[in-house]
Amino acid sequence: MRAFRLALTSLVLLSAVACGSSYSSPSTTPSPAPSPAPGPVSTPGAGSSPVTIPVNASTLTNTAFAPDAVDVSAGAMVTWTNTDGVAHTSTSDAGVWDSGIVQPGGQFSVAFPTAGTFHYHCAIHPGMIGTVVVH
Repeated sequence: MRAFRLALTSLVLLSAVACGSSYSSPSTTPSPAPSPAPGPVSTPGAGSSPVTIPVNASTLTNTAFAPDAVDVSAGAMVTWTNTDGVAHTSTSDAGVWDSGIVQPGGQFSVAFPTAGTFHYHCAIHPGMIGTVVVH
């Protein structure tokens, strides 16, 4: 009888611990957009320029970003859109910005507040190269 009570007490305690646990299902939080390293959000009226990452971009080298050289005014925002079926990045050669992984259908934007020439590549496919020229 004593063994039965011990087993019953153990079962009750285990049930109480299991029922009292604070388990919650994992939540999926979207990855935060990387902060644009070159500067603040674009100047009102400065505009925005799109760059497309086309299908099969990893085989296109210097035409893997369309356009491969984009000209913008200081304060403009450049937005890369991945229309390929695989992930890519937009990564500054000088470490000015890094999009992180841009999944198919995803986008990444950076503001360019000052003039200069900014060379970049895909960190996953280093042969993919492009340039942003800011006037």
